[in-house]
Amino acid sequence: MAKHESKTTTDRNTIKKWVEERDGKPALVKGTGDTGKGDGLLRINFPGGEEENLENIEWDKFFTIFEENNLKFLYQEETKDGGESRFFKFVNKNE
Repeated sequence: MAKHESKTTTDRNTIKKWVEERDGKPALVKGTGDTGKGDGLLRINFPGGEEENLENIEWDKFFTIFEENNLKFLYQEETKDGGESRFFKFVNKNE
């Protein structure tokens, strides 16, 4: 599989390593995680990002929400031209 092809994982170490290599932080969209465990819209907060509505969270909280919402992490290591990719999204494990 080429590095520019998308992959999926649920492995905590793989996700954390990919995010931290790109100076990202686990985050929630503000106002979406106030009602208890397992809620909130997950995001990755990258430096220079335009989203002011993100609240950085701890990895434990991130993975609790990730697992309770039955998600997997779809990501790309490199762009087609060989540059570092920040492409990712959260998808349902059943898709």
